[in-house]
Amino acid sequence: MFGLFFFILFTPGVSEFICTSSDLDMSYTFCDSTAHAFTFNVTPCSTMDKYDWKAALTWIPRSDIHFLKVVFNVWYDGARSLTWKELLCSGADDIYSVCGMLKGETVVSAFDIKGSRIRFPKGNYSIVVQGFSDYSENNMLICLNFTMVIKQDPY
Repeated sequence: MFGLFFFILFTPGVSEFICTSSDLDMSYTFCDSTAHAFTFNVTPCSTMDKYDWKAALTWIPRSDIHFLKVVFNVWYDGARSLTWKELLCSGADDIYSVCGMLKGETVVSAFDIKGSRIRFPKGNYSIVVQGFSDYSENNMLICLNFTMVIKQDPY
């Protein structure tokens, strides 16, 4: 079986659509001014499936990944509603495939995003996802600003 991967060098500040449907629009931009070899998508493009999405990520990091701390900041209609931090790679007993990747290697990952415990009301969401290579959050590996517009309430 022949697989073909598209690596797109996105122009900083230009919004890239993940998906659009009658009830959901999703897109992202990079927070910094450097182009990245990165793709991300989710299916289905709908909020009616209990927010259980299949996600696919392809990324070529610009540095080795021995330590990776991810920070999620979520805003709803302009107000901060959630901050969540997760240590994915610490250099010991790491369970994620991205841990130990070297600069220039290709990260290809598929995973589930399960949000069925949370019902997102209609509105505009901004989700900033930052990846850091240190505890102090000074050395950022990647930063993405996702925009999610939910067009109808889940009730």
